Amino acid sequence: MKRNKQINIQRTLALAGAFHFLSSCARASLLPFLPLFLRQQGLSPSMTGIIMGTKHLIALLWSPASSLLSKHYNQRRAVIVGSLVCSASVALLLLFFPPVDVHENCHFTSDLSGGPTQSPTDGGMLPRTTDSQTPAKTLADAQPAPVLTNETALLDKPPLPEDNANKSQTSGGVMKTIVAPSSLSKTKANNATLPQSASVPAKRLADAKPAPVLTNETALYDLDTPQLSEDIPNKSQTGGGGAIKSSVALSSSSKTRKKRSEIKMEEENNQRQFEFLGSLKVMDAHHQLFFLILITVSLWELMAAPLEWTADDGLYEYLDFADASDRYRITSIWKILGAAFGVGGTGLLVSRLPCLIAGGFPRMAAHFFLYAVIGFVALPVAAYLPLHLNKKRDRGFGLLKALQLVHNSPHALLCLATTFLVGCAGSVVDNFLLWQMQDHGSSEMHMGVSLALALISQAVYPLLKGRISKLLTPGKVLVVGAASLGVQCFYFSFLWGPWAVIPAQMLSCLSSGALWWAVKIQCEEVATPGSERSVRRIFSSLSLNLGSSLGSFAGGFVVQRFGLTWLFRGTAMCVMLWCVCLPLLQFKAPRQCRINYSRLLAANGSDASDSESESDWLEKAMEENRSNSGRKIH
Repeated sequence: MKRNKQINIQRTLALAGAFHFLSSCARASLLPFLPLFLRQQGLSPSMTGIIMGTKHLIALLWSPASSLLSKHYNQRRAVIVGSLVCSASVALLLLFFPPVDVHENCHFTSDLSGGPTQSPTDGGMLPRTTDSQTPAKTLADAQPAPVLTNETALLDKPPLPEDNANKSQTSGGVMKTIVAPSSLSKTKANNATLPQSASVPAKRLADAKPAPVLTNETALYDLDTPQLSEDIPNKSQTGGGGAIKSSVALSSSSKTRKKRSEIKMEEENNQRQFEFLGSLKVMDAHHQLFFLILITVSLWELMAAPLEWTADDGLYEYLDFADASDRYRITSIWKILGAAFGVGGTGLLVSRLPCLIAGGFPRMAAHFFLYAVIGFVALPVAAYLPLHLNKKRDRGFGLLKALQLVHNSPHALLCLATTFLVGCAGSVVDNFLLWQMQDHGSSEMHMGVSLALALISQAVYPLLKGRISKLLTPGKVLVVGAASLGVQCFYFSFLWGPWAVIPAQMLSCLSSGALWWAVKIQCEEVATPGSERSVRRIFSSLSLNLGSSLGSFAGGFVVQRFGLTWLFRGTAMCVMLWCVCLPLLQFKAPRQCRINYSRLLAANGSDASDSESESDWLEKAMEENRSNSGRKIH
C-alpha cells in the first residue's frame, strides 16, 4: 500500500493525455491526406488501394507482435521513442519521389511549352513528364552507336563475298578481317590517318556484341584478347601460312572460351542478386513509382504500428498497479480531440501556403513536415511516461483467449461481423472521400474542416448516450450506427460543392460514437475478469484493420472500373443490406445471460445480512436466466 501512495495519478493521467493528444495530432495531420498525395503523385485508384490496404494489413499483424516483443524484453520506452523518431524520418522519404503525372492544380506546376519539368527535388529517381511528353528512355535501353576500329573495319557488316580478294576470317578480335599481305600495308597507312578520338574505350568495346562470322579455319575471340595486336604481325610474317596461323588461332580460342565461361557465371550471379532492381528498370514510370512508394509506406507502418499498443499497455498497467485502471478511459477523449485539432489545423494551414514552399517542395509536403515536427515534440513527453511491466497480467487472457470468448457468443460474432463491415466501409470513406471532394472543388481547408467536424461529432456522443440508452438497447444502437454509416456513403455519392459534405459528417455521432459504444457494451458482456482489454482489441483493432485492408483493396479496383460515385453507392447498398439482416439474426441468436461474479467477489467482506441479500440477488438472476431461455425456446 505504501508503494501505491507514491504514485501521482493526476500527473500520470496528464502525461498520458498529452501523449495521446500529440500522437493522434501527428497522425491526423498526414494520414487522412495520404490518399490525396498518392493521387497527385500520379498513381491510379487501384495502386492507391493496394498501398493503403497493405498499410492496414501490416498494422493488423505487427501491432500485437511488437507489443508482445516489447513486453517480453522490457523495452517499451525504447520502442515508443524509436517509433516516433523512425516513423517521422521514413515518412519524409516519400517527398523525394517525383510525380509521374501533372494534374491541373497548383500543387505541381510545370512549363508545358518548354522541356521536361524538373522534379521538386534534384536527383529524383524518376523522370518527371507532362501529358505532351514521352518519358525518356533509361540508360539501360540506350544502345551505343557502333564504332569501327582500325582492326575491325567491317565489324557490323555481313560477311564478304566468296570472290573477294580479302576473305573474312577470325584470327584476333570478335570478327577480324584477314587481309592479304599486299593490302595489309594499305590498312596500316589508313590507320595512321585515323584521329585519336576514333578509338573506343575498352569498356564500351567489351559491352558491344556484334554478330560473329565463323569460318572453317578459326574460332571466335573477345575484343580484349591479348592476341588481338599480335595476330596481324604473325600473319604478315607467315604470309598466310596455314600451320602457324591455325596454331595461334586454336591457342587463343581455348583461352577465350575459358574467359567467356567465367564472365557468364559472374553475370548470372549478378543477375540473380539484382533481379528485383533489374525488373524495376524495365517497368514504366507509374509502376516504378508504385513499387517505391509501396516499399516506403510498408517500412513506415512497420515503424509506426508499435506506438499505440505499446504505450497503451505500459500506461494501463501502471495505473492498474495503483488500482486506478478505470480512470485510464478518460484519456481516450484526448485521442479524438488531438485528431480533430491535427486534421483541422493542418488543412487550414496548408490551404494558406503558396504552391511551392521552401526548397521547391509542393505545399502538400507541409503535411509530412508537420507530422515529423509534432512527432519530435512528443519525444519529451514519451521520455517521462510512467510505464510499468506486469508480466503476470494477461498471461492467461491473451488475444487467443479473447477470440475463444467471442467465438462462444453468437451476439459477439454478429458484432464482430458488423465491425468488419464497418472497417470495409470506413476504409472506402477514408481513402476516396477526399478524391470526391477534390473533384467538386474542395481545397485542403474544406477537407480539414469537414473531417474535424466529424471527429468532434463523435466526441459529443458520450453526452447523449444516457438518453439514447433509455430508448434503444445496445443491439439496436449497433444497427442504427451501421445504418448511419450507410446513409453517409450514399450521401457522399451526390456531392455538388466544396461544403456539401458537412451535413453527412454530422452523422458521425451515430456512425462512430454510437456504434463503438454498443461494441463496448458487447465486450463487457462477453469478457471475463482480466480479459476486457483483449476482447475490446479483437473488435476495435483486429477486426477493424482486417476489414479496412480488404475494403482498401476492393475499393481501389472498384474506382478503377466504375468510378467514385458507384463506389460509394455500392458500399451504401452493402451496409444497408447488412443492417436489414442484422436485427433478424440478433433475434434468432440465443442470448447467454452470464452472472456478474464481480459483485459476489466484492461482497466477501460483508456481514451476514449482506450475504443473505447477495444470495437473494443470485437466485433472482438465475430465475431471470431461466425465463429468458424459456422465452427463446418458444
